[in-house]
Amino acid sequence: MALLSVLTAAQSHRADLLVEAGESLAAQELPDGWEFDWVVQEDGTEPGLAEVVGRFPFGRYAANGEQLGIAATRNLGLARAGGELVHVLDCDDRLLPHALATAISAFAKHPDIHWVAGQADDLFPGDMRLPYPALLPAGVVERGVVGTFVLDHGHTPVPCGGITARSATVRALGGWAAVPRAEDLALVVALSELAPGFLTPDVTFLYRRHLGQSTRQASWVALHGESQTVVRQRLQAVRALGLRAGA
Repeated sequence: MALLSVLTAAQSHRADLLVEAGESLAAQELPDGWEFDWVVQEDGTEPGLAEVVGRFPFGRYAANGEQLGIAATRNLGLARAGGELVHVLDCDDRLLPHALATAISAFAKHPDIHWVAGQADDLFPGDMRLPYPALLPAGVVERGVVGTFVLDHGHTPVPCGGITARSATVRALGGWAAVPRAEDLALVVALSELAPGFLTPDVTFLYRRHLGQSTRQASWVALHGESQTVVRQRLQAVRALGLRAGA
């Protein structure tokens, strides 16, 4: 059986949301010949999510034992991931039942791609969903398209929270960048410069909007500009060196 590892960085104060994330994984409908596991890595000095993850037979739990931040936590989870593909699921988001199958199908149909981005609906309290307009046409996204969009507009045209990628490629890039903000954007930009990807035409996950989101905290703007500088420098370095990933 081929394996896809779903990677979630989590903190104990979001236990209830993590349960919903796990339930959305339990509803996944995978193609024949595939299975998945859920690699949960807990950040913080007082871990408390082992029981939550233990409710799900596909869950694999570990704790940092200290506060390291989301990038380091994801990278420690990546070190435990055994799948040839890795899918990022934030602890407060939910997958739709066809999400993983959609990504797997895209890799099967387009063997040269190294990443797949799912479309998202915003999820508000009361399970109200609002579509988020796509900024790129669905289908194969050639090398450099995402990076040029980021340079021109200052933000990504693909949802970083719904990325599925070849695990080997993510590891070759060093995983998530050690920046205080935009660590996921730094990875997606580098991935999309190295190799083509695919943007699904269908919504595959729900991006939860809530007051506890890191991006909605007053402190979020601090160091955001410096982090964006790192993203741009990484992109420009990949281009200057002419790096490409093989098929």
